[in-house]
Amino acid sequence: MRTAEITRTTAETEITVSINLDGTGTYDVDTGVGFFDHMLDQLARHSLIDITLRAKGDLHIDDHHSVEDCGIALGQALTRALGDKTGIRRYGHFALAMDDTQISCALDLSARPFLVWNVDFPTQKIGTFDTELVREFFQGFSTHGGITLHVDRIHGLNSHHIAEAAFKSVARALRMAVEPDPRMAGQLPSTKGAL
Repeated sequence: MRTAEITRTTAETEITVSINLDGTGTYDVDTGVGFFDHMLDQLARHSLIDITLRAKGDLHIDDHHSVEDCGIALGQALTRALGDKTGIRRYGHFALAMDDTQISCALDLSARPFLVWNVDFPTQKIGTFDTELVREFFQGFSTHGGITLHVDRIHGLNSHHIAEAAFKSVARALRMAVEPDPRMAGQLPSTKGAL
């Protein structure tokens, strides 16, 4: 089983996360930030990665530290669960349509983190949630997950749809990338000999 558990404790947040890369997309998430919980549920469901996550953060200040640190912890869990990456597809891509919105994602589980984020939101808030935190989550996730991650908004009018389509598109691309490749069994998907 490709699983991992991470506990991350700082002066700002306390996070525990467990994932199963070979799951069915079940989720049990509680961050104290309702909209963000909804997005993490989408990440689990559409990647087929089981995610259990609990976060206690300094929400009396704002949601920033909780969202960013959840990205960091999930990235660390992904890295641990992937191990040496032998036999995986490594690359993933997905163009996802959701009503008025289309988001395209391409990613590489390269161990060379880099985020290209071409996603603009027409509003600064979705309810009480700051839309700029969507990027902050994916920055932490890509950095600590060792992911080269490109996310592009092709179309989009509604901020909720844009955020949700981004999480779903990344989830679908991630699902593809972490899957075992039957033609790569026992082999590393790289000519370098390490990822």
